Amino acid sequence: MATFFGEVVVAPSRAGLDEEEEAREETPEDREIRREIEKKRYRMRGRLRLETREREIEVLWTWQAGGCAQEPLVCSRFIVAIGRNAAAFLSSFILDSVCWEVVGVVKLWNEWCRTSSTTNVLPTDSFCLFYRLISDPTVLLCQCSCYVAEDQQFQWLDKVFGSMQKKGLQVTILSTCPVADYKTQESTLTLVSPFLKALKTKEFQEQVCCPLLEQPNIVRDLPAA
Repeated sequence: MATFFGEVVVAPSRAGLDEEEEAREETPEDREIRREIEKKRYRMRGRLRLETREREIEVLWTWQAGGCAQEPLVCSRFIVAIGRNAAAFLSSFILDSVCWEVVGVVKLWNEWCRTSSTTNVLPTDSFCLFYRLISDPTVLLCQCSCYVAEDQQFQWLDKVFGSMQKKGLQVTILSTCPVADYKTQESTLTLVSPFLKALKTKEFQEQVCCPLLEQPNIVRDLPAA
């Protein structure tokens, strides 16, 4: 349970309860649809297995190509921009200089994103790149403008953070959402946009640079994960 609103917490899963509730409320139409889906899955079992393998996420780093794959990256600050708007913000205001070098890439495949099958560390069509500050190699940026499906989010986090040293690591996530989705008692027509709100964990003791996100607004998808 969060000690205050705006704290990032891990919510318990109710997947099992939801399945039981759906089973009790199943109608004849639902049963017919379920049977048709099962038939389709049975006929396409071989293809589904192939797609499952293709949906695996692969993270490639430059230092792994040099033979240091077993050594975790020493990282003090990791800034992740998720979504096209956040990635464009990094490009315009932070990465538009020679102070950064590309050090890695994420390769993935799903309904909306297909990266190259090449084994190069930096495929030209990648939508998820990692940059390292040349003057301070412990500062890392991630520009993720591609769609990461729900069943790929944990794998993305596990493989990306699995390559980093966790001690003393500060993570900052930048993401955007439409103003129309922002819940407030004011009219969204009178809001000055874009505006910035923050969520933080209880471990973050520094002062945030903007007001905290108010109830009942939440974040979703990869930023929430």
